[in-house]
Amino acid sequence: MIIVQHIHSSHSGVHETGMLPQVLLALPFLLALIFYISCIVISKRNERSWPVHRTTLWTLGILCALTAVIGPVAVQAHGNFTLHMLGHLLLGMIAPLLMALAAPVTLMLRTLPVPAARNVTKVLKSKPMHLFTNPVFASIMNMGGLWVLYTTNLFPAMHEHTWLHILIHFHVFLAGYLFTISMIYIDPMPHGYPYLYRGVVLVLALASHGILSKYIYANPPSGVASADAQTGGMLMYYGGDAVDIIIIFILCLHWYRSARPKILEFEKKSTGWKIDTP
Repeated sequence: MIIVQHIHSSHSGVHETGMLPQVLLALPFLLALIFYISCIVISKRNERSWPVHRTTLWTLGILCALTAVIGPVAVQAHGNFTLHMLGHLLLGMIAPLLMALAAPVTLMLRTLPVPAARNVTKVLKSKPMHLFTNPVFASIMNMGGLWVLYTTNLFPAMHEHTWLHILIHFHVFLAGYLFTISMIYIDPMPHGYPYLYRGVVLVLALASHGILSKYIYANPPSGVASADAQTGGMLMYYGGDAVDIIIIFILCLHWYRSARPKILEFEKKSTGWKIDTP
């Protein structure tokens, strides 16, 4: 049956998914929702509207993250690997994508006073941010973290220690968000990387994610029953593909739009035809 029944029965020091870990994990997301809504209110007071669809995306992203860290799914994920993997998809892939598409940095920069906005811009242009938004670094943090989690004793350990449980959940979200914004640029990105570079790294990262899901299918993490690992591995494989398709589509769309003026210019020179630009 399932993960942590085994772990719970064999370790006296096992922690339960009580209220405290859930509150600590949920609090940053609730604050993020309040901050985002507050920025919209201030922006409207300054007679600057904000797209409704971006607010909706941010809210949905927060709800996905909250579903993964509090409530029935979060509690049962502690003892059911399939639900654990559902939580992984919600927290590490779907929520980061939705929240990145909500353009929170753009909203913050247009809301803050000019001096504060300049300070934020300085942080975005800093060398550490240059490193963090490098697709290779973000992929290593994201995919590398998952490989370490599911192929070592870190996975059973996170069910024994509350602090490790909280730390890993924060890492899963932050690494997923970093990975998403390093691939698709919705917000201003002072240290932008070429499309080809991002595309190659993205393909390698997706391959790593697919291989890991198959590895889990054949080699259940410690304490996980084979059938549960197979279901969880398939959910990771196909669920991850669904999210990855959206990221690939957005990256290719941006790439096409950036290259379209050059394509039109080349066609005009090569054919001598007059081509109207939209």
